[in-house]
Amino acid sequence: MPPTALVFPGQGSQKIGMARGWAEASPRAREVFEEADRVLGTPLSLLCWEGPEELLNQTANTQPALLTASIAILRALEERSEEFSHPVAVAGHSLGEYSALVAVEALAFEDALLLVRRRGELMQAAVPLGAGAMAAILGMSAEDVAAVAAAAVEGHPDEVCAVAIYNAPEQTVLAGHRAAIERAIGIADQRGARKSVLLPVSAPFHSPLMRPARLAMAELLEATTFQDPRIPVVTNVDAQPVTTGGAARDALIRQIDSPVRWVESVRWMAGPGRVQRLLEVGPGAVLSGLNRRIAEVKTAALGEPEQWTKLEAARPRDGGGDAATGR
Repeated sequence: MPPTALVFPGQGSQKIGMARGWAEASPRAREVFEEADRVLGTPLSLLCWEGPEELLNQTANTQPALLTASIAILRALEERSEEFSHPVAVAGHSLGEYSALVAVEALAFEDALLLVRRRGELMQAAVPLGAGAMAAILGMSAEDVAAVAAAAVEGHPDEVCAVAIYNAPEQTVLAGHRAAIERAIGIADQRGARKSVLLPVSAPFHSPLMRPARLAMAELLEATTFQDPRIPVVTNVDAQPVTTGGAARDALIRQIDSPVRWVESVRWMAGPGRVQRLLEVGPGAVLSGLNRRIAEVKTAALGEPEQWTKLEAARPRDGGGDAATGR
């Protein structure tokens, strides 16, 4: 088995029906949904599987829903292969870092559920609805996008426009006040961006405007028990592995109003002598698409049982090679 890292998706990967196929096929996956329903006191499983979409897309619902779906998929995969219990490293994109910490037993699933529900509420409340925005800038280097952000707030000292997510070498996300983000889109287009898109999100996540959410979440996280992860977790905020519960907690606190350094995280995992394969454990295939653009590493998404079947069918039976699809 090649050295493997598991990666867990964040907000934006949610969809109606997520992980339902796994819950129908796996008792352990069903138990995860049942536990989430009990802990939250609401039928989260039905929201994940039947919607409505508008309710699922509300941040306070999206975050526990994605966490639950990702952990359910992980438990189903663990039933099928012990390799999912023994990766070389784990990482999660934004919210997905909570899933990663549950996966390596640094954080209890019940605690993570309550934390991410509150995280969603606090992040939404940090900025008045409509006052903030996010935009994806494609076809420009991260350095050029940072320059666009700086230009967008020239003469506007009370506004924020900052890099929020380094998704891929030429896909960088900005967050801040709506007016500043709209100016940034225009500047990026003038400077040769291939595409600039205002994202359908309800708040400027991972920007300095999330400071109130960070302060409130810090209190909750400090009151939560963290264990040392049994496998290193590559954090968003530093793009480096942590091996203690205290460091994992600190990274979650700082993550809220700091950029997601996904490009650097993937490059660290794909560095010499580390990981040869990245498996995306959660709904969709967003991270798999990004990962292929970041590093020469094999990758596969496992959001549906059929994807696992395909992965297994490709596995050499003579003990050599590896099963991952993609690069």
